[in-house]
Amino acid sequence: MTVRARLNWTILVPAFALLALALMWWRWGGTVQDSQYYFDTARYLRGDIPKSELVPPFPYRILVPALASAIPGDLRNNFAMLNWLLVVAGACCMSAAVLRAGLGQRRAIAAGLLMIVSLPAVWYAPYLLVDPGSVCARSVFVLAVLTGQPWVAALAGLIGTAVREENILLLFWLLATRRVALLPGLALLAAAGGWILLVRWWLIPGLLSYTWVPNWGNIERALHDVRSHLSLIGSSIIVIPLALLGWRKAPATLRPLVGLLVLMALPQMYAALSVRVDGRLVWGLYPFLVPFAVCAGLAPARPSNGVPD
Repeated sequence: MTVRARLNWTILVPAFALLALALMWWRWGGTVQDSQYYFDTARYLRGDIPKSELVPPFPYRILVPALASAIPGDLRNNFAMLNWLLVVAGACCMSAAVLRAGLGQRRAIAAGLLMIVSLPAVWYAPYLLVDPGSVCARSVFVLAVLTGQPWVAALAGLIGTAVREENILLLFWLLATRRVALLPGLALLAAAGGWILLVRWWLIPGLLSYTWVPNWGNIERALHDVRSHLSLIGSSIIVIPLALLGWRKAPATLRPLVGLLVLMALPQMYAALSVRVDGRLVWGLYPFLVPFAVCAGLAPARPSNGVPD
């Protein structure tokens, strides 16, 4: 009888937490560009600034700023602490997902480390952004899919949609792959879409209109933006080559993630053509790439000769 591998969570969770804190501390609570808009959303929810100072679409991604604003104490520190916890939770979920995929303890730990010891976690996560919440929700979704718990995946998709609107595609995938029945799946999509409309037209109405459409000007600026190139390279240089190496050696249990990866790459590509290009585009795909990345170096499956090992 095969004994299922286990992780010592009493050691692993504090180790992940300390490592993430050490890597995030140097930029703890920073605000530049997008992060300032998310921080302003949290300030607005606390009543510190008027709605006129909000810049769409950032206030519509309300869940993480709302949680940060609800925690007593210094808002900047609360927001950064919340992101730290989300980074650690995402890493733990990824380790658990890889372990449940049958890849063993060392590769499970490596999966968690890839989520933490990465340019996005070091460079972006300490800033007051909502991306750690989105990545964490996607990691929970992957864990739920690999463990055959579609309603946990649905909950992760709903929460993820409240963090960033493109996570509604997770629910669409659940429905399209028949992991949930038609009527419940449509109800999930309706609930997620209703939440987006509720925030946009009732919770935070009256903001200036905005449109993100592909245009050559954005593409041309991105082609000449050295910092963006470095950010993309730094976020991709480890996980993508490893994922490509591990792709064919991955066990069949990981195959559902292929469609997820392709689907969730679509909004990243649209954002690259419409707004700006940076490493967060790759970071959002880590939950779907890391399980393949840790398969690099796996021996090819041996054909069975009918003799037990």
